[in-house]
Amino acid sequence: MPGSNPLVGFYFSVVFELVPQFSIDTTFQSVTGLKVTMETEAYTEGGQNRFKHNLPLRSGYQDLVLKRGVTSDLSGLSMWCTQALESFIFYPANLVVSLLNENGVPVKVWYVSHAIPLSYEFSDLNAEENKIVIETITLRYNFFKEIPVPSF
Repeated sequence: MPGSNPLVGFYFSVVFELVPQFSIDTTFQSVTGLKVTMETEAYTEGGQNRFKHNLPLRSGYQDLVLKRGVTSDLSGLSMWCTQALESFIFYPANLVVSLLNENGVPVKVWYVSHAIPLSYEFSDLNAEENKIVIETITLRYNFFKEIPVPSF
């Protein structure tokens, strides 16, 4: 069965609904934060002292953190972050995170809705180390959902 093996997470892409967008804007070293949790409220039932009922209230989503190596290429994503964080002009963007197979075909796809930049950070510069400078972009978003991908 082709779908019975666990998927590996090293081949993926991130596509923003932004204009302009350049090829550098789809490749990242890592993506974290596709996490949803349920907020609950404890309810104590009269006469029941052994436990509390936990009633669901609402879903909460973790911040999305994207990391990539810094290049000299022009980046629409960088311009979007700079415009929001320096000029306070926010344009929420939707994005699609795709987990790809060995042929570059999506096998899992997540749609992230109304993301805005929260922080834009660069790793340390150190003359004593020969390390790639990493750009970290932290986004807050409304929700994500998995988009079904047909398997052939």
